Amino acid sequence: MEIEELAARAFWLREPGHGEIRDVELSRPGESEVLVRTLYSGVSRGTETLVFRGGVPGNQYGAMRAPFQDGDFPAPVKYGYLSVGTVERGPGDLLGRNVFCLYPHQTRYVVPVSAVTVVPESVPAGRAVLAGTVETAVNALWDAAPLLGDRVAVVGGGMVGCSVAALLARFPGARVQLVDADPARAEVARALGVDFAVPEEARGECDLVVHASASEAGARRSLELLAHEGTLIELSWYGDRVVGLPLGEAFHSRRLTVRSSQVGTVSPRARSGRTYDDRLALALDLLADPAFDALISDDTPFEELPELLPRLASGASGGLCHRVTYG
Repeated sequence: MEIEELAARAFWLREPGHGEIRDVELSRPGESEVLVRTLYSGVSRGTETLVFRGGVPGNQYGAMRAPFQDGDFPAPVKYGYLSVGTVERGPGDLLGRNVFCLYPHQTRYVVPVSAVTVVPESVPAGRAVLAGTVETAVNALWDAAPLLGDRVAVVGGGMVGCSVAALLARFPGARVQLVDADPARAEVARALGVDFAVPEEARGECDLVVHASASEAGARRSLELLAHEGTLIELSWYGDRVVGLPLGEAFHSRRLTVRSSQVGTVSPRARSGRTYDDRLALALDLLADPAFDALISDDTPFEELPELLPRLASGASGGLCHRVTYG
């Protein structure tokens, strides 16, 4: 293999609010490594835009570190974790296969074989960028443990919230409503097979509410929608923001529960022995459902990432998953 084939380009956050494309020289893959040529990557709007604006709290630098992150918070840092590519060099059973990896935005990369998960043939490579988001939804539902016939609201129609709603739509007997301040999310809800409402019209008396709007207003409305002894699963991560919740009035008399869910740990409520690999493989299998295509709203070439991230961080660009394409 020629030296020039091991050259790559990567997106770096140079300083909060400013990104750039940098040249990268790759090491030759060893016996237990693979060389992956990237086909697509996905921008995780919540976490990546928070990182882009420098909003990671100092005491969370270690917890927020991505598996193949280079540099340190707040910057310069190479950050991201939704990558799909084709194995160009590695073990024979992986050559030419499409794989998912928790890698930042980069045209090629070398990682251990153990770091990639084969994308099932039933899942298009372009849809597989959602694997990390669907994995978060799987973990959230392991934490939530919904029951047959539960009345459920998912507050926040972003990538994570919509992924949770898509999985709940398959749950027998459940009444599922996606709640978002943007009426345009109704179209996505229809594609996923769930009901939709703006916050003021959402159905209450919920046994379970999953909150993923990353807003104080969303968290407050989530508590209001709960029935007696209902449970709120908090999926939002607020970074350096302080959020106030109404824990007075009827919060105690209604015996409400608020529980956080975070993908960094496999839910202790999952079946004994479930691993990170098991969870990711399950997420990829679930992505065989074409309904998930409704979560991919835009495509942008890799070279345009320095212009894209400021727009996403400012909220000027709507949509759900912004997919990055590699020529």
